[in-house]
Amino acid sequence: MKKALITGITGQDGSYLAELLLAKGYEVHGIIRRASTFNTSRIDHLYRDPHINGVKLILHYGDLADSVQMVKLLYDLQPDEIYNLGAQSHVRVSFDIPEYTGDVVGLGAVRILEAIREAGLVKKCRYYQASSSEMFGKVQEVPQVETTPFWPRSPYGCAKMYAHWLTVNYRESYHLHASSGILFNHESPRRGETFVTRKITRAATRIKLGLQDKLYMGNLDAQRDWGYAKEYVEMMWVMLQQDQPDDYVVATNETHTVKEFIQETFGLLNLDWEKYVNYDARYERPAEVELLIGNPAKAKKQLGWEPKVKFKELVKIMTESDLELAKREAQIANLPKP
Repeated sequence: MKKALITGITGQDGSYLAELLLAKGYEVHGIIRRASTFNTSRIDHLYRDPHINGVKLILHYGDLADSVQMVKLLYDLQPDEIYNLGAQSHVRVSFDIPEYTGDVVGLGAVRILEAIREAGLVKKCRYYQASSSEMFGKVQEVPQVETTPFWPRSPYGCAKMYAHWLTVNYRESYHLHASSGILFNHESPRRGETFVTRKITRAATRIKLGLQDKLYMGNLDAQRDWGYAKEYVEMMWVMLQQDQPDDYVVATNETHTVKEFIQETFGLLNLDWEKYVNYDARYERPAEVELLIGNPAKAKKQLGWEPKVKFKELVKIMTESDLELAKREAQIANLPKP
């Protein structure tokens, strides 16, 4: 049985990846931070009795800021695959806490890579780095591919670029099987509610049911390449099954504005979005990324991968899911008061 370790297992990508690996018969280990409240809602459904079907999901307390604990964990677990998905991943928030973002996102990757060396796992273990389209930032060519020069426009993008190049460096210096997936925006019903797509679908469905009056937004003209997170995590696994490690753009090769996402969402609910969406300057970034669109031709050619879920279907999946959530919310709101 293969053994995998996932940082960021409680996040959107981590939960989908854990599902995928468990279905493939892996023993899956995840790192979670110690907190006063549990934050495992996305993976609670994955807990099973390992004696029934041999499937195991085991969580460990840890932190990407703690290098000593990381070395000890890798030495004890001896994982076959490591997926580094842990991060402070909100781009706008990274402007407010740049030092913490750099520590966890950038230096966090270094701590894992060094822990692999310290634990003697260079020849045994395969490493996946979650790189980001935010590294392209002020884009130098359209569409973006693996060789497009980086120009990050946020502390988050800068930290991701550092982690990306360190992954390349460890691959070339120590012959570690280390690959990076340069993932463009990928969404799902499990996306955090502070991220723009989920913020839109959550608000629109609540407005539809009278639970909310307005949606406040920043820049509606930013263009993004949006894909389905559940599909994208499959590529993470595929990369680590290759004989040779490499870096791949994972994208749909389509771009749409935030306004288009709003229009599509509200349209599915038969609502006039202009009646409910207001501008709020607080949601603007100090430096905006205006256009992202990735060409996954390399992934298609070398790995046989291309996305199936495109923009309209993605919006529909998320809107329908959040509508059900809003309906449950409305039922609770209408219960008689004790």
